[in-house]
Amino acid sequence: MSTSNRRKFLGRGVAAAAAATAAAVPAAAQEKLAKKVIYRNGKKPEKTPLFNNAVAYGNLLFIAGKGYHSEGDIKVHTKDVLRQIKEELESAGSSMDKVLKRNVYLNDLKDYAGMNEVFLGAFGDEPPVRTTIAAAGGIPGNSLVEMDVIAYI
Repeated sequence: MSTSNRRKFLGRGVAAAAAATAAAVPAAAQEKLAKKVIYRNGKKPEKTPLFNNAVAYGNLLFIAGKGYHSEGDIKVHTKDVLRQIKEELESAGSSMDKVLKRNVYLNDLKDYAGMNEVFLGAFGDEPPVRTTIAAAGGIPGNSLVEMDVIAYI
């Protein structure tokens, strides 16, 4: 088979496989997979916001970093941040058990053990992957911890 014929043959195979895959996925699911959805707790802001709190693309949900901006130790801060994340997930149709990835940013690495005490079990018996770092310049708003998550809906 010549190089030109081989390309045509392979090209038809790739196109056929793509068409078969698209036909196997219902139209409603295809539309959902290709749509960006912004979740807001309230009405759309008048001006363009700096960032959104929750954005979904298909069945993936991205929750922006949550911090606690009041007095308290790392356990108080962690407990409230987890509460905020849980509420945000549930308002978008997800849950703590559906979290795939979480990032934890500590103001000070000395708070690692205290954060873990509160954190343990918050995401179910099979927790998602996690990255934890100490933020070099601190966390905005004087929070001792900030967390963001990626979940599925």
